[in-house]
Amino acid sequence: MSATENLKLDEATQKELATFLEREQAQARVQQSIHTFTSLCWDKCITGTPSTRFSRGEESCLSSCVERFLDTSIFLVKRIEQQRESMMGPGSS
Repeated sequence: MSATENLKLDEATQKELATFLEREQAQARVQQSIHTFTSLCWDKCITGTPSTRFSRGEESCLSSCVERFLDTSIFLVKRIEQQRESMMGPGSS
């Protein structure tokens, strides 16, 4: 038996591997989004030298920025789940 024959996976294993990779890629995208929005919110809202407390304006800006990020994240998660469900077909879960 050659090495390439050992690498052939049955259909169930291929599907499980594809699902695993999809989840890992989704987690990587979420982590990248968190990093991007953290940097974006910080750059947008923190205008002075950070001290022990944020100013009222900085605090308000950060809060609004995070809320927009969370709203966007929730929307994206729901959209991804809708796409996944439509790809899987009705009754598949």
